Amino acid sequence: MDQIAIVILNYNGRSFLERFLPSVLLHADGCPVYVADNHSTDDSVALLREKFPAVRLIQLSINFGYAGGYNAALKEVDARYYLLLNSDVEVSEGWLRPLRELMERNERIAACQPKIRSHAHPHLFEYAGAAGGYIDYLGYPFCRGRLFDTVEEDRQQYDDAREIFWATGACMLVQAEVFHRLDGFDPRFFAHMEEIDWCWRAKNAGYQIWYCPDSTVYHVGGGTLHKSNPRKTFLNYRNSLAMLYKNLPTGHVFLNILIRLVLDGLSGVRLLASGQWRDTLAILQAHFAFYGWMPFLRRQRNALAELRNNRITHPQIYPHSIIWQYFGKNRKTYRELRNNK
Repeated sequence: MDQIAIVILNYNGRSFLERFLPSVLLHADGCPVYVADNHSTDDSVALLREKFPAVRLIQLSINFGYAGGYNAALKEVDARYYLLLNSDVEVSEGWLRPLRELMERNERIAACQPKIRSHAHPHLFEYAGAAGGYIDYLGYPFCRGRLFDTVEEDRQQYDDAREIFWATGACMLVQAEVFHRLDGFDPRFFAHMEEIDWCWRAKNAGYQIWYCPDSTVYHVGGGTLHKSNPRKTFLNYRNSLAMLYKNLPTGHVFLNILIRLVLDGLSGVRLLASGQWRDTLAILQAHFAFYGWMPFLRRQRNALAELRNNRITHPQIYPHSIIWQYFGKNRKTYRELRNNK
């Protein structure tokens, strides 16, 4: 068994593999590097075989999405820890060791993430992860270093290692045994929010999720679906509602989801007024897809009842509305949130 296996899930990411795999191989510290190809239609596999023979290739029969793709691929990887890494990430020298050492100091840490900076603007945090992920009580995700579209400059203001609520799927070191014990990512999510859902289940099971500032990577972002793509809008809204229904404690689920549905509707009206009618349609489709999922989600919720009821609250869930704080009170940074409850 390997100590750490670096596993990159790829779908039509030839250009990213050619650009960023050299840095991963250079700074792998002797760890094996896997690329799980999610049935790409470009020549990613040919590139790997020709230019990167040291990479261990896993070929999947169909495109399972991020969630199902990792679930399938990791069954073929024997390691104590999985380092899940997006293909559009450039790593830096010495990035692996601090992550591993943090995990080894505390066996209750199920997963951790490094500092995520923007590849295009390295002085800035990057949208998908920044300095660690949180959610508010309605399930809206945000990060230290990034609230909605406001991304902060990294001035070492978040250089403390700490427990967070979720670690980014762009670069996450996870205990293999815990990943499988919790049944991996929810494959129905396909992509988006699945890492937050998994981290929530891990925390309900008594594990911790951490941020490690001593490790830094650089993320391009939007490599598969740009944030303005209606398909991404659909997945984010649908999966967020499903995550809330599965993981909210009894007594909170009905009211919180009702409020969330109303806010989603207001978001759709705002998008429609700005001419983004395809995103408004995507939100409507996400809601109807969520309703259609209810029988399945109810079974999932019942199966998770013991874990959920044993861990009613988490201090990393922000107890106020991030939407009201950001848009209503003009609080644009994580520190403003924490200092003005």
